[in-house]
Amino acid sequence: MSTRYAAPVMGKRIGFLTFGHYQSVPGSTVRTARDALIQTIELAVAAEEVGAHGAFVRVHHFARQLASPLPLLAAIAARTSRIEIGTAVIDMRYVNPLAMAEDAAAADLISDGRLQLGLSRGSPETALRGYESFGYTPADGEDDADLARRHTREFREAIAGATVAEANARMTGVSGRLAIQPQSPTLPERIWWGSGTRATAEWTGQQGMNLMSSTLLTEDTGVPFDELQAEQIERFRAAWAQAGWDREPRVSVSRSILPIIDDETRHYFGLRAQADAHDQVGMLDGALSRFGRSYIGEPDQIAAELAQDAAVAAADTVLVTVPNQLGVDFNARILESIVRDVLPALD
Repeated sequence: MSTRYAAPVMGKRIGFLTFGHYQSVPGSTVRTARDALIQTIELAVAAEEVGAHGAFVRVHHFARQLASPLPLLAAIAARTSRIEIGTAVIDMRYVNPLAMAEDAAAADLISDGRLQLGLSRGSPETALRGYESFGYTPADGEDDADLARRHTREFREAIAGATVAEANARMTGVSGRLAIQPQSPTLPERIWWGSGTRATAEWTGQQGMNLMSSTLLTEDTGVPFDELQAEQIERFRAAWAQAGWDREPRVSVSRSILPIIDDETRHYFGLRAQADAHDQVGMLDGALSRFGRSYIGEPDQIAAELAQDAAVAAADTVLVTVPNQLGVDFNARILESIVRDVLPALD
């Protein structure tokens, strides 16, 4: 990193999103699980130094990727002071809602209220019905999406202070019901739902959760990805307003942004600029899906193209998916360029 750059306090936020891939293969600087964890912490520190606004992690189970986000985010919180820390997203089929409520409140308190938790039903996983191996199965009449939403409801109730257990009068001297501890009072306002369709975006708004939308939508209407995603955001905000929530909702979108700033970035990504400059449509988990394009090129070219992205314009936060296996210094240089050279064009 050549300099420290202070991004504007107001306006659009830029954060990074890492899957935390690790594997002992040629060219990777992230060969073990420990490498992935430590380098994610170090990248968050570097991201704060170059003026980025957030450090977010993707969660996958039964894979060589990040899987247990809250201890990692607590460690990041202890090393940083300004940036938001969060998930994009936690697969709620796999969690104990009350244990997660305790861990989330602790991480949020350590961060002094910087935690932004993205939740979701999750995406296709390496394991077949892996959540059953964790001890969670849908109830009668439920499918796995219902299971994720039930766990989400129980988690949100717990972090909002709902009582969930009877007090032991012999220990406490009183009768009644107890809430989980600790509590972090403003955390309920910082829960997001990862939505892949317009319908689930509307449900998210009705529930009073912020909206996360990635580089993939599990539906296709034939319009460009950014326009379909912008419609998703519009429907979310309309549902939010109709539900009567009294705070301003937040919206994040993810993008693959790779500025060509030196010989190394040109070596890795220069040949991909043309091939990845268009949306892709294909089948995912039985549904026709649209995948968003990548933004690769000189920083001023990327800035001009992103300024025309309808969903980026509609969102308050852009999460940049980073090639984490190329290491902390490489990704810090990319983030520094995006903050300095691209972000001003988006405000």
